[in-house]
Amino acid sequence: MVYDKRLQTLRPFEFTELQDRIPEMYKLGYHYFVHSFKTPIDSSDMNPDIWIKIVEIIAQNYNHYDGFVILHGTDTMAYTASALSYLLENLSKPVILTGSQLPIGEIRTDARENIITALEIAAKKGADGLPLVPEVGIFFDFKLFRGNRAKKYNVEKFKAFHSMNYPALAEAGVTIKYQEEACLPQPHKPLVVHKALDKNIAALRLFPGISQNIIEGIIHSKEIKGIILESFGAGNTPTAPWFLQTIKKAINNGKIVLNNSQCGGGSVSLGQYETSKYLKEIGVISGFDMTFEAAVTKLMFVLGLNKSYEETKSLLQKPLRGEFTLPS
Repeated sequence: MVYDKRLQTLRPFEFTELQDRIPEMYKLGYHYFVHSFKTPIDSSDMNPDIWIKIVEIIAQNYNHYDGFVILHGTDTMAYTASALSYLLENLSKPVILTGSQLPIGEIRTDARENIITALEIAAKKGADGLPLVPEVGIFFDFKLFRGNRAKKYNVEKFKAFHSMNYPALAEAGVTIKYQEEACLPQPHKPLVVHKALDKNIAALRLFPGISQNIIEGIIHSKEIKGIILESFGAGNTPTAPWFLQTIKKAINNGKIVLNNSQCGGGSVSLGQYETSKYLKEIGVISGFDMTFEAAVTKLMFVLGLNKSYEETKSLLQKPLRGEFTLPS
């Protein structure tokens, strides 16, 4: 963002201004190309169609560059990172998203450090000559996180993102220290680019006293194919007969119900408590320790593959891009 004196507000800046704002980029000695969308947007306007456009740009330039850096607003960065991780199957090069908390025109902006280090990470290769981070990541405030494991949790501090259920892939200090064992392994198959996402999903966040009419209205909507059930704790929900019957009817009608905890840390464990035992019995799927952002985009992605109901359920219960950890 830059401050627009005429509008007296923040607006998306043109990426052609990037080199003028961060002249230190020249000192890296990299050959790079800047692609800018015709009309920059605020990240709050991000949508699946733009995710597909980003994927197409990466695919078109995949063989020409060692890595890719995406400058992105912080509000929906974790959604974009998660979506790209699914859409880019067998990714063997870094795709690093970054941005800033303070506008790039501000003296104390964190944009310079974030962008310069993201470029270094995107260009980094190991002793074998292969990219060190062959996955989608978010670099912010000296830490690199797996893209589908990170989420924005603070609007005021430079430390805007965290990854509660998975360690950082790298940390930047005087040097950049990589945790290679935490990174995804180099794939042995060529890149597969997916371009379909099914937006016919809904999220149902539970709270004590939620109305039966509200729940039934969401779950029984004809257009909805998949529902993310934002449950309590380790996957617990009310056990009222009407609630369980509503969920069961939705599943019997072919809808996918994915259980995702409202808690940022820890994992859904269906059957650990009596309240979640019934969910498991009627066919609710565990979201394990996925972030909400990873769950939303994974459900869109898997439904977009147009697999059978059983195949869809099976894919949702497998970690496709390291988005969750299976219980031992």
